[in-house]
Amino acid sequence: MTALFQTYARWDIEPKKAEGAWMTSTEGKKYLDFTSGIGVLNVGHQHPAVKKAVKEQLDSFWHVSNLFKSSGQERVARLLADKTGLSRVFFANSGAEANEAAIKLARKATGRSKIITCTQSFHGRTFATMGATGQDKVKQGFGPMLSSFEYVPFNDVNAIKKAVDTQTAAVMLEIVQGEGGIYVVQQEYLDTIQTICRETGALLIIDEIQTGIGRTGQAFAFQHFQVKPDIVTLAKGLGNGLPIGAMLGSEALADYFGPGSHGSTFGGNPVSVAAAEAVLQIVFEEQFLQKVSEKSAYLFEKLHTAFKESNEVQEIRGIGLMVGIECTSEVSGYVKELQNVGILVLNAGPKVIRLLPPLTAEFTEIDLAVEKISEILKIKETV
Repeated sequence: MTALFQTYARWDIEPKKAEGAWMTSTEGKKYLDFTSGIGVLNVGHQHPAVKKAVKEQLDSFWHVSNLFKSSGQERVARLLADKTGLSRVFFANSGAEANEAAIKLARKATGRSKIITCTQSFHGRTFATMGATGQDKVKQGFGPMLSSFEYVPFNDVNAIKKAVDTQTAAVMLEIVQGEGGIYVVQQEYLDTIQTICRETGALLIIDEIQTGIGRTGQAFAFQHFQVKPDIVTLAKGLGNGLPIGAMLGSEALADYFGPGSHGSTFGGNPVSVAAAEAVLQIVFEEQFLQKVSEKSAYLFEKLHTAFKESNEVQEIRGIGLMVGIECTSEVSGYVKELQNVGILVLNAGPKVIRLLPPLTAEFTEIDLAVEKISEILKIKETV
């Protein structure tokens, strides 16, 4: 009899130890982890630099409150600001909280309430971010949503032109729709949004919760495109498993988030900030990001070669080490079968296998994952 609310369809695996791209269960079985804690462990399990930073902070103190100055927060904020061109940072505990802060800031700064998001988007499970999410399944049973959100099809230029007007506070979107199926934004769509936002005074919010911190081969996914956001939100990979989120905004927005306007008791916790600083020092190195791009090219080449004559695999898409394999069949069975052979993957909707390996994964580990995925999917084609 469990004492937990059953809000997760948990796998029948309990971790005991993990290191790098590998996890060992309490039953002693080893798994190659291509989930990275749902895009969190970008530098892998137990990275020594992150562990060292966390231990050092624990030996000093692990909480005081945001009433005190924090040189750690200042250093991490500067790293993020310098890499994005956005000069202000608010620290939260999670992606949903970062998106809540972005929604509040956009509404306060513009004096407007309407926010446009995309169908099949995912922005969180709090009431505001659930309302921002363009998927009905996350809203079922919770009554009326906040009425200030409107939804348009992803990459539909005409739809976004019609939706944004002088009553729009912001357009909020993901560069790659993670939970929505690993769909990548198109440059024309971003160009249209940016032009309309400038014409109407609406802000552009880019949700980098899953795509940020090197996941796509750039520090941030929006840097693959010609676009200048007003607000960027982060979490997941920022703390490599320690809970931290961040909302970044332009200097023009600084006065709208003054004392008393927003807050978080645990946001920017010293231990999480220490982890984040270690992560950014690793990931923001150009050589590291170049290696991610090389691994990405290698992974896509291996997948395309493995499935070039497949009737089961319809499309392989994504950026960097954020990959979707769209199948003709529902993939929940494949996810389970891959667990049986020691490979951990995710789904992104009913028919997409999602790969989110650690950015530190070795080429040999990519080979093993593709080999096992190919074996499992090819069994389907022979029965």
